[in-house]
Amino acid sequence: MAAESRRQDVPLAPLTTLGVGGNARWLVPWRDVAELRAGLAFAAAEGLPWWLLGGGSNVIIADAGLPGVVLQPAGTALRTVTADGQTRTVSADAGLGWDALVAWSVAEGLGGIECLSGIPGLVGSAPIQNIGAYGQEVAEVITAVEVLDTRDGSARSFSAAECGFGYRDSVFKRAPGRWIATRVSLCLRAAATPCRKYAQVAEALPIPPPPGAIGLLQVRQTVLALRRAKGMVVDPADPDSRSVGSFFVNPIVAPAVAEAVRLRLAAGGAMPAWPVGDQLKLSAAWLIEHSGLRRGFGDGPVGLSAKHTLALVNRGGATAADVLAFAAQVVTHVEAASGVRLEREPVLLGF
Repeated sequence: MAAESRRQDVPLAPLTTLGVGGNARWLVPWRDVAELRAGLAFAAAEGLPWWLLGGGSNVIIADAGLPGVVLQPAGTALRTVTADGQTRTVSADAGLGWDALVAWSVAEGLGGIECLSGIPGLVGSAPIQNIGAYGQEVAEVITAVEVLDTRDGSARSFSAAECGFGYRDSVFKRAPGRWIATRVSLCLRAAATPCRKYAQVAEALPIPPPPGAIGLLQVRQTVLALRRAKGMVVDPADPDSRSVGSFFVNPIVAPAVAEAVRLRLAAGGAMPAWPVGDQLKLSAAWLIEHSGLRRGFGDGPVGLSAKHTLALVNRGGATAADVLAFAAQVVTHVEAASGVRLEREPVLLGF
């Protein structure tokens, strides 16, 4: 991509789903490793810091903007690497829209990511926090992640095991700024039986669900409907989708802590919890609601979504400072009520 594609003083808020943040001094798109190296070299030559911005669906950009070089993946190629009748391994550029990949896989009758429909952002971001929803995680299908090491400009490929995937975690997330994903390879199942792990998805499907593209499409449509009902599908016509999706990570705690929370907030009654090794994962949305904060809470430019308590919504005219102040209010309230401190999921840029 020619140097002429660089743009100066670019507003970044429109490039994010939350719609806050200042300008980038430089916005530099890149399609491949060579162009990414050129973008990093440009930043070094100008003596400027750099940031990576994908689909802007999991970031909060500072109101002062990013006074350096913002690198944005622009490659969208998708190709089949291997196929044997039972599986097909595909390789996608980092700049391809994640949901575009899911829609293509469903149309091809390839299973493995159908429950990840409607998740915004780009393919290159998927491995960073091991995106997951409705019974699937991308770690289950990733075979390799091609990256650039920003320390020395070398390119390498991480196997799935080397990615160190965990719940919303990876080796890339644990070393922020070092690795930039350029391509992701996934092994998808041909003529697959659709995933029915999540109760609401299973209830919407016939028994047995049809294999292949028809069943996968039914799962995709069900997941999109579930996400849309929660304001979790980016839609300009839906003000509740002006968010980063789930703002807080579901906390993982010791069983004793979970029991204490159950006694405090559910009076000893039922509380959603899922085993993760020898610990339990709690529902951040449940904690918020049972701490006394309801959907639509907040009377300023930022509030809880009217559809889902886990989303913080820019109601119009909000700043990044407004978002973080409101998030801190939620965290303090939930911790006082439950004893559990919620952790932020979106990444801060420029703070």
